[in-house]
Amino acid sequence: MTQKIIILDFGSQTTQLIGRRVRELDTFCEILPYNKFPKDDPSVIGVILSGSPYSVHDPEAFKVDLSQFVGRVPVLGICYGAQFISHTLGGRVEKADSREYGRANLQTVDASNPLFKGFEQQSQVWMSHGDTITAIPDDFKVIGSTADVVNAAFASTKQPIWAVQFHPEVFHTLQGKLLLQNFVVGICGSRQEWSAASFVDSTVAELKQQLGDDRVILGLSGGVDSSVAAVLLNRAIGQRLTCIFVDHGMLRKNEFRQVMDDYKVLGLNVIGVDASDKFFADLAGVSDPEQKRKIIGRDFVEVFNAEAKKITDAKWLAQGTIYPDRIESLNITGKVIKSHHNVGGLPKEMNLQLCEPLKWLFKDEVRRVGRQLGMPEHLITRHPFPGPGLAVRILGDITPEKVRILQDADDIYIRGLREYVDTDGETLYNKVWQAGVILLSTVRSVGVMGDERTYEHPVALRAVTSTDAMTADWAHLPYDFMAKVSNEIINKVRGVNRVCYDISSKPPATIEWE
Repeated sequence: MTQKIIILDFGSQTTQLIGRRVRELDTFCEILPYNKFPKDDPSVIGVILSGSPYSVHDPEAFKVDLSQFVGRVPVLGICYGAQFISHTLGGRVEKADSREYGRANLQTVDASNPLFKGFEQQSQVWMSHGDTITAIPDDFKVIGSTADVVNAAFASTKQPIWAVQFHPEVFHTLQGKLLLQNFVVGICGSRQEWSAASFVDSTVAELKQQLGDDRVILGLSGGVDSSVAAVLLNRAIGQRLTCIFVDHGMLRKNEFRQVMDDYKVLGLNVIGVDASDKFFADLAGVSDPEQKRKIIGRDFVEVFNAEAKKITDAKWLAQGTIYPDRIESLNITGKVIKSHHNVGGLPKEMNLQLCEPLKWLFKDEVRRVGRQLGMPEHLITRHPFPGPGLAVRILGDITPEKVRILQDADDIYIRGLREYVDTDGETLYNKVWQAGVILLSTVRSVGVMGDERTYEHPVALRAVTSTDAMTADWAHLPYDFMAKVSNEIINKVRGVNRVCYDISSKPPATIEWE
């Protein structure tokens, strides 16, 4: 039985980072809404309560019945989770004189406590809260303080409960990974059995049992997720898997042909469908980003459905859905953040069951699984690419000419990233999480080419560094690289006369502009 850490999400922006850190400890974890704790699940070895945008005193604050797991398994409260534990069990939480945000210096009061095993006496942590714990419950003791926060960390003397008002999951908490390791491995007793190799072995066995002799259809996008899902399924059921790759006309330059060639090398059974005319016709005149996404999603299903109906004996539809897709599509209040084209159910008329072999994996775990499966490195290291393609990188309505402009500019940029070797011997492409060009087609700027005045579109270059796309920082690309790319785009791409660079981080911005 696979051991599991449950992370209860109270709405924090960094909840997924907690999950990432736990997975880095080779331990399976599941992020669930604060009110969805799985009762009677013997695989649960520990519970982590996340932060929250709420105060524990807010009428709409999220609350959970701690008796479901306190006393059964070890519990760690982080920020709001710590405040909720204190508030619920008899402590006191009050509004801080000033918002406690940023770096702080933790002094471990009780270095013998298992949560702080191996800690240095002075350690930088990251605070982010408006309330503070002014009194801890009876039968608890302080195990860590900062100059401004006496109850920065505390623990029960009678039950396996720990709480910290800082965020161990973020990079700025220098010993945060050690703290989580102490909790997950030292306190909860994780056997650290979660790995790419174990995932491949167990998933292939589960797919063989789940699918039997049934035929499966998989929608390929050309990206890492669907490609790894296809290879994983192919290992389990071989040629009983039929893949359908739909070209909606908004892929990168020459991508349809290149990806089809890659899939042929992998031995996959793939049907390629060029449906670009339909997509362009249905998108004509549409500028709203969410509407563009919905039209592309609807058309994809229609085209895919028409092709899938030709495979009359298929019983399953497989998708390359990964864990962040499922969490990001709906937040814990049930409000849509952004439509994901591969999350949202199946058309009833398809009468197919859903198979999502990667639904528990984060992006970097998908890449590790791809390597474990022996896939080519250029496929595994491909940057994430939005399902709607270049449609959400064109501000305004979509036309074939705008797509042509963006494809040409994007091709120069991505090719440049692949060719430029930085001072440490690594290409810029491999150092960047995601990159692309955005066409500001609703804007025209004045320029001069030769002796003639131009009135054409600007483009914005975007490149970010990240580990899982939940947070991202803009990539500090070398000036000489940006100068070369800018010059080449302006000289070679008809319709562009200005190049900008996006230096926004996520949050508050998102990686894609739409």
